[in-house]
Amino acid sequence: MAEVATGVTGRIRPRQSHETVGLEDWRVVGEGACTYFRTGSFAAGARLVQAISELTGLDDHHPGVDLRYGGVLVRLITVTDDYYGLTERDVDLAGQISAAARELGLPADPSAVQNVQVSIDAVAIPEVLPFWRAVLGYTERGDSPEEDLIDPRGRGPLIWFQQMDAPRPQRNRIHFDLWVPYEQVEARIAAALAAGGRLVTDEYAPSWWVLADAEGNEVCVATTTSRD
Repeated sequence: MAEVATGVTGRIRPRQSHETVGLEDWRVVGEGACTYFRTGSFAAGARLVQAISELTGLDDHHPGVDLRYGGVLVRLITVTDDYYGLTERDVDLAGQISAAARELGLPADPSAVQNVQVSIDAVAIPEVLPFWRAVLGYTERGDSPEEDLIDPRGRGPLIWFQQMDAPRPQRNRIHFDLWVPYEQVEARIAAALAAGGRLVTDEYAPSWWVLADAEGNEVCVATTTSRD
């Protein structure tokens, strides 16, 4: 995660990111901006990581980088005690990283990014959250400690606890929330339906669609198209 220890200025709303100059190679999926650079080899990916490491200003605002054989996934997000999201500082760094990749002849493929969240319905969140914090080795998220847990290593999915007034009969208590790039959502939904899924509701589209598998296990497929 990219972190800022002081106050945040220049906050950018998720839906603003679609038209933000400098983020053409990037997509906001959930929070923060992500992209994937196709490298074709581990060595080429390592050269990109080296180039990123030489950019200025990374000591107090660093990107999350995942190097694999076929490519490099990069995530930019500003984190403070009361804010998890995108800022102008992230946009500037995104532009520098994209430029470094172009210098190396490595194309960006933002269609390859996504963000997965696990959502747990709970009537008594204070009684449930500590169990999941302990068993997963997670910590509370700074700006929403009463309802969100995060992996301190920045690798596992966010765990969100959804407040319920009463248990919902005949429905699972745990589901996935999946953010995908806005131009990929229709294809992803179509593929899920063709694979045996069903549409539970599109009432909240284009923010999210609720799908379920053949036995009723649900996933919310979301975009940032209308998110503030």
